Amino acid sequence: MFLNKSKLVFPLCITCLILTSCFVQHRVVKQPGATPNRPTLTATKEQLIERIHAASDPIQSFNMRADMAPSVGSLNGGELTDYATVRAFVLFRRPEDIRVVGLDPVVHSTTIFDMVSTGNEFRVSIPSKNRFIEGNNDAPPDSKNKLANLRPSAFLNALIIAPPNPDDLTMVEDDTDETKATYILFMVRREGENLHLERAVYFDRHTLVIGRQKTFDAKGDTVSETKYSDWKQYGDIFFPSLIQIRRPQDGYEVTMTVIDMKINTADVTEDKFVLEQPAGSTLERLK
Repeated sequence: MFLNKSKLVFPLCITCLILTSCFVQHRVVKQPGATPNRPTLTATKEQLIERIHAASDPIQSFNMRADMAPSVGSLNGGELTDYATVRAFVLFRRPEDIRVVGLDPVVHSTTIFDMVSTGNEFRVSIPSKNRFIEGNNDAPPDSKNKLANLRPSAFLNALIIAPPNPDDLTMVEDDTDETKATYILFMVRREGENLHLERAVYFDRHTLVIGRQKTFDAKGDTVSETKYSDWKQYGDIFFPSLIQIRRPQDGYEVTMTVIDMKINTADVTEDKFVLEQPAGSTLERLK
């Protein structure tokens, strides 16, 4: 059998190109991660979940003093308005009680807001407006003043990085290239026959420290994004001292810089989460 010469021409040309050095170019692939000469660490899904437990489970309560810098506007591109930094006090008590008190940035003895969430109920006092708001944590924010849409549950979900629920489906993505080295743990909630992505926790593969958490609604849109950095030791427990909370659907973001933190102290008692309506204030009920 004789081969057609024309059929040999193309493979021979390719072979010549490969063997000719002038057509060969060498390039260097960067080490994974943005920081050179820094090794990446390996972890299984179970080990990442255990790191969330280690960061969350030991915290039964805390008393935090922090500087809080709020901004409002379009977080997905647009103009933001930055407000003066306020001194804030945050109390937390298991299982899900939280209280956030903001003081006037000039007169630190004057309260500008006081908010409490216990279970699914929240209460907010705004003394300067003589307003007292109460309702369910999932009540839609409807105020044109974005800061009036602050909810204590938003702080709770951002400050406490909860492990996956037992019924959640979990999976891990290794999002590592020459610019970043990240593990992402996805938590998927099963509701009947439907599944939806509920949360994602991001781990730095250089340290396996948690750097970010995102929560999603049933459509997959981002409800909140929280970044954690500058982890410090308070007693024998580590906690991030810089927390950046973004709520794109609510139109605000808050940066919290921890000034002082006391974890698992006896003074965070049940009575600290009782907020009564001030006399003369107007009650608003949200559903």
